[in-house]
Amino acid sequence: MNSAFEEISVSELAQRLAQQDETVQLIDVREPQELELAALPEFVNLPLSQHETWSQQIVPQLDPHAETVVMCHHGMRSAQMCQWLVGQGFTQVKNVAGGIDAYSTRVDGTVPRY
Repeated sequence: MNSAFEEISVSELAQRLAQQDETVQLIDVREPQELELAALPEFVNLPLSQHETWSQQIVPQLDPHAETVVMCHHGMRSAQMCQWLVGQGFTQVKNVAGGIDAYSTRVDGTVPRY
């Protein structure tokens, strides 16, 4: 793991979502077919496999100094995205530990597991 980004627990994520803080940038790097199975509507989908499609638009679209929370299924792809964001100059990057699977088991059982 890269110490340039932090991990955020799914409990902390739930608290942040409840605050409805619109300054937090929320990115889900899973594939569209995964989002059909389980998703949190607040997150913007930037599939890691489609990096070439969206990578040039990240800096103009997102604030590199705003808190940026990244999620995937279990936390591995999102960690890759976090490392990439830090390399692009993002300063407040957080990886959701355990991903949406942990969110489903620890926070909201209505979110389907797959």
